[in-house]
Amino acid sequence: MFNFSIQATEENARAGTIKINEELLVPTPLFMPVGTQATVKAVTPGMLEELNIKAILSNTYHLYLRPGKEVIQKIGGLHKFCGFNGMILTDSGGFQLFSLNNIFTKSELGIGFSSPFDGSKHFLTPEDIIEIQSQIGSDVALCLDICPSYDKAKNEIQEAVEKTVNWAERSIEARKRYTLNALFGIIQGGVYEDLREMCTEKMIKMPFEGYAIGGLMTGEPREEMLNIVQLCSSCLPSCKPRYAMGIGTPEDILECVEMGIDMFDCVLPTRNARNGVLFTQKGNIHIKKKKYTLDENPVEEGCSCYTCQHFSRAYLRHLFKADELLYYTLSTIHNLHFYTSLMNNIREAILKHQFHLFKEDFLRKRSERID
Repeated sequence: MFNFSIQATEENARAGTIKINEELLVPTPLFMPVGTQATVKAVTPGMLEELNIKAILSNTYHLYLRPGKEVIQKIGGLHKFCGFNGMILTDSGGFQLFSLNNIFTKSELGIGFSSPFDGSKHFLTPEDIIEIQSQIGSDVALCLDICPSYDKAKNEIQEAVEKTVNWAERSIEARKRYTLNALFGIIQGGVYEDLREMCTEKMIKMPFEGYAIGGLMTGEPREEMLNIVQLCSSCLPSCKPRYAMGIGTPEDILECVEMGIDMFDCVLPTRNARNGVLFTQKGNIHIKKKKYTLDENPVEEGCSCYTCQHFSRAYLRHLFKADELLYYTLSTIHNLHFYTSLMNNIREAILKHQFHLFKEDFLRKRSERID
């Protein structure tokens, strides 16, 4: 069972709740850390729980290849397999299929590709993707789509839209044979407004539980990305969750929440952490800088995360420079705490009808830039 309800709005910004199987409640706006292979890098499921993270994103394509749907199914499903009790949304893997350049054939039926791990040949259809997500126990599944890069010609992007819509229709039909709590359709169309409108118009006629805006963050200017999010969000039904795929800077999240987006995912907090970039309310810290060698302060004053409560910038810099694995865990804890706190504060602000004040204050502080 999947249910989405809205508790408060401030113009287009919404605070809501996703309910799954009468047991799992997930507040929105929501940020999902990326756990592509059923793990968020450098942290345990217990740490995610302590950080109050209610949902993660995994990837059907990667899990199909490794360890395989049979393994996950035999172990008892994705939640038991990875030890995470929150909501697990699984991307179909369409973006990975096309970005890894290992496709040997594509047709109306599906996609043939070589495994990047062992070179083995595979062919997946939209129906296969639905079956896999059902068998591994996804809470929210996504349809197989075609995600062309920003620089593709308009006729190629239009072809991708038409195939994505066709595959969505087939996914809806295939779903009747399997058990899924929720299935989201994906809106494609590049930065072309007419293609986005066409895709949205066709998608909202299908009985999806929610809609994802895909095909962004592939090289397009920020202004064009935000324009497309605004366009798509304004065309989507207000009673269903809206998910902006891959959008994840704090600044972009705030802009998109203001447009009515409910769900986000991005590798940014975890990948940046591993590469020495730590988020604070006053801009980002690049911990490898020499000026932090003797800095006794936590990453951020007043931060209640485990890292800031126990360790200094000097220690984190030492771990980073020494290539110590502990650095990855401590930095990831801090960045995920930053994102969780941001989403909690956004939600609270909407509930109090103070979102615009919060956004203005947050952006002002972030512009101060520590580094």
